[in-house]
Amino acid sequence: MTTPAPAPGRTPAPNPAHTATDFDVTADWHVADPYPFLRRLRHEQPVFWSDHLKMWVLTRYDDVRAAYRDHTRFSSVGSLTLSRTLTDEVKETLGEHRSFLDNFAANLDPPRHTAIRRAISRAFTPRAVERLGDDFRTKVDAAIDAVLPAGRADFVADLAHPPSARLAAVFIGVPPEDEQRVKRWVLSWFQLFLSPQPPDRQRELAQDFLKYLDYIDRLVTERRAEPRDDFVSLMAELVPHDLSHREVVETISALLLGGNDTVPNGLSNAVYRLLRDRRDWEALLADPSLIPGMVEETLRVDGASLGSFRTTTTDVTLHGVTIPAGAQVLLHADSAGHDETVFPDPERFDMRRANARDHMVFGYGVHHCVGAALSRLKMKIAFERLTTRLPGLRQPPQRVAYRRSLVGRGLTGLRVEW
Repeated sequence: MTTPAPAPGRTPAPNPAHTATDFDVTADWHVADPYPFLRRLRHEQPVFWSDHLKMWVLTRYDDVRAAYRDHTRFSSVGSLTLSRTLTDEVKETLGEHRSFLDNFAANLDPPRHTAIRRAISRAFTPRAVERLGDDFRTKVDAAIDAVLPAGRADFVADLAHPPSARLAAVFIGVPPEDEQRVKRWVLSWFQLFLSPQPPDRQRELAQDFLKYLDYIDRLVTERRAEPRDDFVSLMAELVPHDLSHREVVETISALLLGGNDTVPNGLSNAVYRLLRDRRDWEALLADPSLIPGMVEETLRVDGASLGSFRTTTTDVTLHGVTIPAGAQVLLHADSAGHDETVFPDPERFDMRRANARDHMVFGYGVHHCVGAALSRLKMKIAFERLTTRLPGLRQPPQRVAYRRSLVGRGLTGLRVEW
């Protein structure tokens, strides 16, 4: 069970992050407020061995950025294969799929990464992103329309997730009648690979995950036979000469996860922070030109993505510490976003911060997220509609909880009223 964070205006309980000696993805503080712990690491142990994670962790901005750029020594191959938490039984059930995403761009180094990224980029031209933004605006309005008469909603479930999930489904090519089960399967995938689960729950999630793979596999096969105007068809036409069938399946599956997770997390984190201090919300109402800067600052300070994983190809020595070849390394982008040497007074939320966009929530270098422009546009559009249509938005007294995860910072729920 997740221990709730204190409601606004209440005296917070002591933060275990002030005394923590290691990461602990099973603990409530790990995602809710790890920043005192990360600050100590940046100052005292910038190259840190985590016994809990069984990997090394880089926490300083310059080190994280340099590692992102250095794919020769910090390889992405296998970086998303986090099956170490799975039981032997579940690994056997998954078979070859326990290394799922081996063929996704974020899990590869150049030159194979370059080829797959080039293929994905065909769907994210400026004109295509603008068109998707227009579609997203319509879906945000539809979500607001659905809850407007009630005067209250769970922002996470009712306003943050539906527009992004529906846009992702339309973009990919998932038929409307399949959206809900695909959304459930995507959540199962996330929980199975990227969040610790007890053995019984792992078995349930593994079955959902296999159903998901089978569904995407059949969708690609159908589009190869009868193409449509969607991303699946665009990728399917590259099989078998440019991409393999499995590479296409894994790319589509991963992009569906992004549509169902990163932007909704960012929106919810931003609303929670803005409504805790009405002055920031009122400032947005008075000056909508602040919205882009607010989006960057909330991504920096409340990282919807905590970082990326790499494997060293040779011994790497940093700050007098040698990371051995073959070791896994967490590039902690969320910690980098709080590095006081780059972002003065980093815990202060400042919508006018000049360098907020220098965060690395979307990665850096060749692995900079291909969908970053669309994600930024979606958050901008969402706040334009929220400030226009729900200017009286407020959050009642409540205790919120963050989900336990190593890869993303997100709320489990957030009650709002207007």
